[in-house]
Amino acid sequence: MNRKRKIFSTVLLAVFCASSLTGCHGKREQTAFAVPESFDTSKEYEITFWAKNDTNKNQTDIYKKAISDFESLYPNITVNLRLYTDYGKIYNDVITNISTGTTPDVCITYPDHIATYLTGDHVVVPLEELFSDESYGLGGSELRFDSPAKDEIVPQFLEECSFGSHYYAVPYMRSTEACYINRTYVEALGYTLPDVLTWDFIWEVSDAAAQKNADGTFLLNGQEVMIPFIYKSTDNMMIQMLRQKGAGYSTDAGDVQIFNDTTEELLYTIAEHTGSGAFSTFKISGYPANFLNAGQCVFAVDSTAGATWMGSDAPLIDIAEESLTDFEIAVRPVPQYDPEHPQMISQGPSICIFNKDDPQQVLASWLFTQYLLSDQVQTAYARTEGYVPVTLSAQNSEEYQDYLSRAGEDNDDYYSVKIQASTLLLQHAGDTFVTPVFNGSASLRDASGQLIENVTKSVRRGETVDDAYLETLYSDVAALYHLNELSAPAGSRQDLGPLPGTAVALLGALAGIWVLILGCLLGSRLKRKNKNH
Repeated sequence: MNRKRKIFSTVLLAVFCASSLTGCHGKREQTAFAVPESFDTSKEYEITFWAKNDTNKNQTDIYKKAISDFESLYPNITVNLRLYTDYGKIYNDVITNISTGTTPDVCITYPDHIATYLTGDHVVVPLEELFSDESYGLGGSELRFDSPAKDEIVPQFLEECSFGSHYYAVPYMRSTEACYINRTYVEALGYTLPDVLTWDFIWEVSDAAAQKNADGTFLLNGQEVMIPFIYKSTDNMMIQMLRQKGAGYSTDAGDVQIFNDTTEELLYTIAEHTGSGAFSTFKISGYPANFLNAGQCVFAVDSTAGATWMGSDAPLIDIAEESLTDFEIAVRPVPQYDPEHPQMISQGPSICIFNKDDPQQVLASWLFTQYLLSDQVQTAYARTEGYVPVTLSAQNSEEYQDYLSRAGEDNDDYYSVKIQASTLLLQHAGDTFVTPVFNGSASLRDASGQLIENVTKSVRRGETVDDAYLETLYSDVAALYHLNELSAPAGSRQDLGPLPGTAVALLGALAGIWVLILGCLLGSRLKRKNKNH
C-alpha cells in the first residue's frame, strides 16, 4: 500500500509540474517583491528615471526640481533623468533594454505597454507589498516626506494600474479627451452650441462648414483651407464610439471583438463625411490646434493635456503670429451618442518600477516614485497642462483649488482653456472608462485607429469604400498588428508554439511513470492469477 501511495504521489507531482508549465505557457508570472526591513542609508544608489516631455519647459523644470528636492531628503540616492518626446519611444527602448537587462529603474509609461513588459522574466515589480509596508509603503512611517495613503489615490485612477491580478503601476497624471471649438464659427453657421455635443451635431455642422464659394475658397473663413473636424487620436475615437454604442472592442482575456457590424457602420459614416470634406485626422493633415488657431477648423479633438496649444491666446502656439485668427473658444466633452449618459476615455501616464538584483535599489526607486505622488509635485505638474492630480489630497489642497478658481487671470499659468479642460475631467471622472489591459492590448489600440486612418486616406484618394474594401481592410489590419495571435475562437486552442524543453522532459517522465504503474499493476495481476491456479 505504501509503495502504491508513493507512486501515486510521484504521479501527482509530475502532473502538477507539467500542468504548471503548460498552464502558464505564453506568459510569465511576476514574483512578489520582498520589502527590506529597513532602507540602507549607508550605501549610495543611482537610479534612472525615464519620462516624457514635449516642448513644455515647465514640465522639465518640475521634474528637475522634484529630483533635487528628493535628493536633499535622501542624499544617498542620485536620480538620473532621461527625457523622451514620445511614449512610443519609451516603450520601444524599454522592450529593447529588457533583452539586454538594462531597463531603467523608474519609468513613466502606459498600462498597455506594461502588459508587454510583463512577458519578460520578472521585469516589472508587483507593488502590493510596497503599498502596504508600514515603514515604506504608501503613507509609511519611515518616509521623509508626506506620501499619500492608498485611499487618497483616486480609486478609478488606481484601478487602471491593476491587471493580471497585481498592481504593476501607480497613476501619475490623468487626462481625458476634449473637443476644442471655434464657437464664433458655429454661431456664424446659425447653430447654438450645446453643453454636450452629439455625433449628429458634429457631422451636421462640419458638413455645413465644408461648403465652398465659386472660386474654391470656403464660405465660412474665405480661405483656401478648411478642415471642419480634426481628430488627433483616432484610436481613442474608435474606442469611444464603440463604447458609446455598446459594441465590442475586446474582453479582459484579450479576445478581439473590434471587427463587428457597429465598426462597419462607423467606418461608413466616417467615409461619408470625409468625402464631403468635413473630416480628417492628425496623421493625415496635421496638428488640430494649428488649424483651429488659424481659423481653418471648427472642432479639434485632442487630450485635455493639449489645452495650452488651443486658442488664439494659448501660451504654446506652433504657428506664426500673422496666421492667428481671433475667435471665441469653447471646451466640451467629446461627442456622444447618448448625451444623457456620456462616456469618455480615461488616459494619462502611470509609473512602473523595474526589478533589479538588489532589493535596496528597488526600494530606492519606490521611494522616488512615491515622492512623485506628493502634493507639491502633483499640483505643480497639473498646472502645466489640462491634467488633474491623481490624489484626492492634491485635488482638494488649498493651492490647487485656488489655481482652479483663478481661470482667465492671465494667458499663462491661469490660461482659461487649460483650467476649463482640467475642470471638465474633474466633473466627469465618473463618466470615464479604460480599456482591458493584456499582452497585445497596445497593438489592438493601434489597430483601432488604423481602421479610421485607412478609410479616411482612401476616401481622400478617391478610392471606393464598400463591403469588399472593408473585408480587405480588416484582414490587412489584423495581419499588420498580429491580432489573430491575441485571441482564439471559443472552444478552440491557441497555438503558443513549442513547449519549453523542461516541460517536454517532465511530460516524458510522466509518460514513463504511467508505463511503470501499468507494468506493476499487470505484474501484480499475473502473480495473483498464478497463485490462484
